[in-house]
Formats: sequence, structure tokens, C-alpha cells
Amino acid sequence: MTRICIFGAGAIGGYIGARLAHKGEADVSLVARGAHLAAIEANGLTLKQNGETITVKLRATADPHDLGHQDFIILGLKAHAVSGVIESLQPLIGADTAILFAQNGLPWWYFYRHGGPYDGRRLESVDPGGLIWDRLGPERALGCVVWQAAEIEAPGVIAHHYGDRMPIGEPSNERSPRAVEVARLLTSAGLKSPVRNNLRNEIWLKLWQNLSFNPISILTNGALDALAADAGTRRVIHAMMSEARIVAETLGVTFPVDIEERIDMTAKAGPHRTSMLQDVEAGRPTELEALLGVVIELAEMTGIATPSLKLVYDLAKFRTQAAHRGYFIPSGG
Repeated sequence: MTRICIFGAGAIGGYIGARLAHKGEADVSLVARGAHLAAIEANGLTLKQNGETITVKLRATADPHDLGHQDFIILGLKAHAVSGVIESLQPLIGADTAILFAQNGLPWWYFYRHGGPYDGRRLESVDPGGLIWDRLGPERALGCVVWQAAEIEAPGVIAHHYGDRMPIGEPSNERSPRAVEVARLLTSAGLKSPVRNNLRNEIWLKLWQNLSFNPISILTNGALDALAADAGTRRVIHAMMSEARIVAETLGVTFPVDIEERIDMTAKAGPHRTSMLQDVEAGRPTELEALLGVVIELAEMTGIATPSLKLVYDLAKFRTQAAHRGYFIPSGG
């Protein structure tokens, strides 16, 4: 039976792990910590979805040494946390272990087997010093785009709110046996996880929203629908998306919708507060580099001017650093 470890069994990792374990076609284990881990060990992992509640019993530990080598690791941490768990991942990694990176933003492996003039290029903003590239290796990487929204409702309890798509892909765009296998298991477990032959297009489609709405949300405390509806914030978001589109298209990306359609798609999420805003209010590190800093790095690499992106990035960076140091009272306080 295929062995899959969910490393970082938070909201998304827990959701994926619960679906896989409930289906029972893979040997699923979790690496978690704290009260969440204690609750899973005592009572199992509970998932609430579409009015249904399921609870699964599965191996959960804070020590990856307990689990041994895996066929697949699904890494559910945020992008900025990956470099900090490289050593912890080592006990799980065998000769043929693949790692599915379930993070928002532009991935550190983006230019691995990309082709063209930037093939093999490393991205300092998302992989400082090339640590992830050197220690985990881009040859192990599988990409995905997480379109689901979920939260930890209580320790050991995951609430799924919306979304069921999680397409995956190889950096090389090949339909490899490992990509086909993990896609089969995820699809059988209830996720829509086709293998894409150009996942980078879909990465950018989601990133387009996150690079603009998320940093604007921490500057305004605005929810998605309100940011899309207000004429002023919509203009700023449009300008950011316009600059990002030039960068992406220069690198060979194509978008299936235009900017206005993409903004309207985001507005349909309703009064949703972005994860970046929630992180800022909690004083936690944010995904700013993976969502926006990396796009500015790409723009500088390709010689494209991005004044709107830089302006918002500078303000958002100050806001995140100030919040982390306790300079701001959370908006709900």
C-alpha cells in the first residue's frame, strides 16, 4: 500500500489527510504538534464537510522518526516555513520519495526543468540561499494548486468551507507515474486532482488573486467582496494584476480569463478575510514573499517595471513587520 505522510496537518493538511484516510486506499500518517496532535491521538482526526462529519483513526506523531520512509510526503506548511523543517523531513525521505508542495504562491522549484533562458534559476525570495533546492532537491518536487478553504475549528477538528480542486503537476510538465498515482489517490478520496501538463498557468491564476487582494487586505482590513466592490481598491488591484500579467506572460504563462473576470471571481467568495490578514492580526509571519516579493524578483530578472507591485509590497512589508512586533492593535480588538 502506498505510504503517504501529511507533514503539517493543519487546516489543509488535515483536510487532505482525513479524506485519504477515510477512503482507505493508502497508508496515511500525520506529523503534527501541540494540542492538535494530542486531540488526534486521543480522539482521531475529525473533518466537517458538506454537512457530514467523519472521524478517522490514523498514526500521528511529532517525531518523523516514528514513521520511516514514505512514498509521498504532502507538505501542508506555509511557504515561509518550509526551510525550517528540512532536517525534520529527512527521516521520511527514501530514494524515491516525492514531495507534494501544497503551498500558496510561486514555488521555490519554479524554474526547475522550466526550459528557456531561466531554466534552473533559483529564487532568493522564496528559497534564501538555495537551501530547499540543495537539501530537498527539485527532482523530488510535485506541484499543486490548493483551491480549498478550511480551518482548524478546534484541536483535532477540521472544518472545510469551500472548494474541491487541487490539480497537481510535474515541474517538467510530464505525466509521470508518480504524478498519476498521487492524483489517482487524491481523486479517489474526493478531491478533484487531475494531472496538469502546465501547472504553472494555474499557479499564476490563483497567485493573481493572492498577490493583489492579500496585501491590500492587510492595509485596509477589507474582506474580499468589499475590496472588489470599492472603486479605489479595485483600481489598485487592477493595476497590480496588470503588472503581474506582463511578468507572467513574459515567462510563457497564459491566463484563461481577463483581469475584470478574475476580480469578479474573487468577489464571489463573499466577506472572506484573507489568511494574510488573519496572520497579521495574530502577529504571525505571512506569505508576503511567496505571493508578492517573488513576483517583484521575477520582474527585476526580466527587466519589467512594476511600480504598483513595489509600492504595495513596501507598505505591506512594513505592516507585517510592525504587527509582528506588536505595534498595532488587531482590528477586532
